[in-house]
Amino acid sequence: MEEYSKRTEKLKKLINDADYILIGAGAGLSTAAGLEYSGKRFYDNFPEYMKKYGFTDMYTSMFYPFKSPEERWAYFAKHVYVNNTGMEGTYLYKKLYELIKDKDYFVITTNTDDQFLKSGFDKERFFRTQGSYSKLQCSKACHNKLYDNEELILEMIEKTDEDLKIPSELVPKCPVCGEEMDLNLRKDNFFVEDDEWHKQNQAYVDFRKKALNGKLLLLEFGIGFNTPIIIRFPFDELLKSSDNINLARFNRSHVELTVEHNGQYYLVPEDELDKYLSPEINERYLPFKEDIGNTLDELF
Repeated sequence: MEEYSKRTEKLKKLINDADYILIGAGAGLSTAAGLEYSGKRFYDNFPEYMKKYGFTDMYTSMFYPFKSPEERWAYFAKHVYVNNTGMEGTYLYKKLYELIKDKDYFVITTNTDDQFLKSGFDKERFFRTQGSYSKLQCSKACHNKLYDNEELILEMIEKTDEDLKIPSELVPKCPVCGEEMDLNLRKDNFFVEDDEWHKQNQAYVDFRKKALNGKLLLLEFGIGFNTPIIIRFPFDELLKSSDNINLARFNRSHVELTVEHNGQYYLVPEDELDKYLSPEINERYLPFKEDIGNTLDELF
């Protein structure tokens, strides 16, 4: 891997020269922005849930088998508030926006915290593939409409009692079939893709097609191997498809590229890429294990 200073200078030039910038973002970007699901942020916001349920972080607590919908919604109301409703755009996301706002850009993300929208990014240049904490849907997906939940979330929090339950009348019910509502998160076969989802999916497809006609820079932040087929693997394939495409990958632990060799796919570390890929592809790949925020600061 090249020296950090050389990689940052190269990335600065790529951003300046790019005709198009495609951002792919996963959980690692929000973690870098301070939206951690564990540690002090969890301890400060959920002491009562730690005491009653033994929760240790906000991720595993999402899978807890609550005994009643009143208990479940009391927890999820606070979870949604801490990670979306009660959050403004963070410094890191705003810094990223300042970096690319004058370019022809598009964002695809698996994050559900809406930090891009809260930080100034154009909603028409933004595709959230896995849903949003800010939306409700029918838990049985009986229809494909989504509903804003901010007012309900705030009321749930206000009326959560000392037993960590909400009033039964606040448990949201589907206006069509009467089943309980759910957060619009892709976690099962009932995930609702509404008209806006399909519109932005098409916008993403159209942007990719258009961007192939110019110099395209892929900026990938914090994507691991939970759902790599959505962003990470397609970005690897894009890099290898054209001499006009460059990829900068930010990841603390995994900056490998996916390569095909004799019909098999492998994750190849950056220092072994020359065994499988041509030198010019290596030249167009910039891996960063360094802090995202510090690197963005270096680019101004």
